[in-house]
Amino acid sequence: MAATILVVEDEPAIQELVACNLELAGHRTLRAESAEQAMQMVREELPDLIVLDWMLPGINGMEFARHLRGDKRTQGVPLIMLTARADEQDKLAGLETGADDYITKPFSPRELNARVKAVLRRRSPQATDDVVEAAGLQLDPNSHRVLGNGQPLQLGPTEFRLLHFFMTHAERVYTRAQLLDHVWGDHVFVEERTVDVHIRRLRKALEPSGHDRLIQTVRSSGYRFSTN
Repeated sequence: MAATILVVEDEPAIQELVACNLELAGHRTLRAESAEQAMQMVREELPDLIVLDWMLPGINGMEFARHLRGDKRTQGVPLIMLTARADEQDKLAGLETGADDYITKPFSPRELNARVKAVLRRRSPQATDDVVEAAGLQLDPNSHRVLGNGQPLQLGPTEFRLLHFFMTHAERVYTRAQLLDHVWGDHVFVEERTVDVHIRRLRKALEPSGHDRLIQTVRSSGYRFSTN
């Protein structure tokens, strides 16, 4: 499942290299040449991951990283720092700012894609192509198929995304507002009750294999996916 990745890099050649390789790997990219431009883009749409150059004109990468980690809305967005500074102290400084990983220039496209995949798997598993399974329920993001005890189940696109998010965040309770942000995107404005409609559709789609029981309502809180 493609992730939306914001590339913040002021050198056009490197920005092109990074964005093109991520797109070849199946991701959707957004591009910014400065932290100021990136801030505006993040306000409009929250990406699944940010690849951030350390040395930027104006607000540098470290300051922008601190801004992201200090904002409740963006503090959970995975962040990879991209820099020519290979000194261990610089690397530690970047990680202490809140970066999830650190890539030193020059780098290979293979290394970049591997680091991105590792960070997404750790921080945003719903943005990866990994097959997920639980209690006889299997979801494959690549083929967009769901099997319940080996039998195909028919899900609409929103129900598929909702189930994928639930299965990659099992046992956690999410409010309607949180599900809207994570599944629909925080730049999409729909009523919270929309979540209830799609939860009903998802349960109905899972009924044939008995997996509708895994989508649990937590009174006064929201919903969770649980095998218990």
